[in-house]
Amino acid sequence: MSYTSDGADKLDARYGDHDLRKFDGNPRQSFSVDNVDIRLMRIFMRVVEAGGLSAAQSDLNLSLSTISEKITALEQRLGVSLCKRGRRGFILTEHGRLVFEECQRLFGSLDQFGRKVSGLRSNLAGTLTVGMVDNIISDSRSALAEAVGKLVDAAPSVSLVLETRPPGELLRDIVARKLDLGIGSFPRMALGLSYIDLYDELQNFYCGRGHPLFDVPDDEITIDVVRVHRIIGRSYWAARDIKIFAISNPHATVSNMEAEAFLILSGNYLGYLPDHYADSFQKAGRIRPIRPDLFSYKAKFQIATSEDWMDRPLTKTFVQFLEACSANR
Repeated sequence: MSYTSDGADKLDARYGDHDLRKFDGNPRQSFSVDNVDIRLMRIFMRVVEAGGLSAAQSDLNLSLSTISEKITALEQRLGVSLCKRGRRGFILTEHGRLVFEECQRLFGSLDQFGRKVSGLRSNLAGTLTVGMVDNIISDSRSALAEAVGKLVDAAPSVSLVLETRPPGELLRDIVARKLDLGIGSFPRMALGLSYIDLYDELQNFYCGRGHPLFDVPDDEITIDVVRVHRIIGRSYWAARDIKIFAISNPHATVSNMEAEAFLILSGNYLGYLPDHYADSFQKAGRIRPIRPDLFSYKAKFQIATSEDWMDRPLTKTFVQFLEACSANR
């Protein structure tokens, strides 16, 4: 199989008809690349990268005369002079520089093609839809970004969809097969799903600057003291947030961490935030944790996915990458 390179066309457009010598008697014949040309171009590229014929000898494992013959053969094939070589050293011609750039593009495309075909052979192709809870990007314990990188390397042709939702909605959509898997801390377990542990996320109970308790020492703060203030409940975890304070309903309800942070920063509400998300606010002196010894807890982060995840190559591969990357943190 052969294909037409646009390298000759670009040379033609840049330098005019006189710069492209005829091939097989036809000055306008397109240049078809075959296996011999590819070998010659690889030798030429290695010589350019090494900075000369002598410097490329060890890598190519060829004699100087053979390398010179290969470069000459490529020049004859293309119909242009690629370089000057001799006592004054190795110097690329303008044509040679342009051909080198086109070779880089060509082999880059070939490498990409090879990776994609390899992914198809291993069944690592198609679309993977991943759900996650919001604002985990600041958590150093999360290996999501690293796992995505490994997946793309292993399956270049994959189409990846990332969506952010509250935990309950993640579980609902995994059950409905709208998501292949979800990453988060889940307040309840949906039947028919598998759960794979990743790491623990520390949750602290925070108070914002301007709140009556902001300057009160921890040893003076009890559950009874907190109970008389406005407490936030997360819509997906409200029962957990207010249980220790023995109140029937939260004074405000939020569906994500950003909304909770706004209320805490207002100086009117108390509520839970993950330590990694609250870190910048705490360093700026805008919030403080209250009684970590009493109110803090660890939320288990997990992968939730359907029970047949081992039978789906893309999902299985991504889950394994997440597990491996998380274990190394």
